[in-house]
Amino acid sequence: MSSEKKQHTVQTTGHAWDGDLQEFNNPLPNWWLWGFYATVVFAVIYWVLYPAFPIGNTYTKGAFNEITYTTADGKTKTSHWTTRALLMQEMQEARELQKPYLEKINKTGYEQIAGNKEQSSFAYSTAKVLFADNCAACHQAGGAGVIGMYPNLADDAWLWGGSYAQIEESIRKGRNGNMPGFKASLSAEQIDNVAEYVLGLSGIEVNKDKAAQGKAVFEGAGTCHVCHTKAGSGQFAMGSANLTDKVWTFANVPAAKTLAEKKTAVKEVVANGFGRHMPAWNGRLSDVEIKMLAFYVHQLSAGK
Repeated sequence: MSSEKKQHTVQTTGHAWDGDLQEFNNPLPNWWLWGFYATVVFAVIYWVLYPAFPIGNTYTKGAFNEITYTTADGKTKTSHWTTRALLMQEMQEARELQKPYLEKINKTGYEQIAGNKEQSSFAYSTAKVLFADNCAACHQAGGAGVIGMYPNLADDAWLWGGSYAQIEESIRKGRNGNMPGFKASLSAEQIDNVAEYVLGLSGIEVNKDKAAQGKAVFEGAGTCHVCHTKAGSGQFAMGSANLTDKVWTFANVPAAKTLAEKKTAVKEVVANGFGRHMPAWNGRLSDVEIKMLAFYVHQLSAGK
């Protein structure tokens, strides 16, 4: 029994305080020590292979070979190994892989792209990234837009036209949408009647007498018909909204619960007008990128 107890007794350092207070001697396990030594060896190897230590105004460059890559604008650069240089090299390789597809897209018409599963899939997936990087900040990730600020690209209501050619022109040249305010030229009653008429155009139940007076202003003193046409259907050439399709791009009528609130939303637009600008992307994006974006936007609206 005494030998078994001795084997299980924890070794001490031999130091004692107050007669019975002792310090145990518990060395670290071998597996832990070897693991620690391995991390030290790994760190030394890492410091040799990769950029690591600062030296004056520079730093150690590591033992990896230099990386040579070509940027998107055709410039060739050489750098010691860095994660950025490696990324640029991988992006160059990706561009080389995409090049044959881009050349095909560039030479193919929109309808042919839509009818070719491989080309349409490539154009859609590539343009989805372009849209996220360049367009989603305004038009939102799914193209739903923001009422009062940026048009919805996912519906079938187009201010400047929804054909492939019209969408491409919008992207390439940009658009300027302006509506003048009429608070200085029309009375409050006339503006109220015009709002009544405009709401009636989109099928909302309104006061018929006030709407009739609003129509007279719409086609007369208000000169609204010059841009929106007498039927209220709008014109692609001017970017004037269709007032009969129940789609609202600036006055937030859908959020209003009562007729009075809906009229207020329309009256504010008629009285104050608005202006908005879409920048031109010609020169910022390549021709084939603009083409793929036009295809993507067209597909967002289910090709309508």
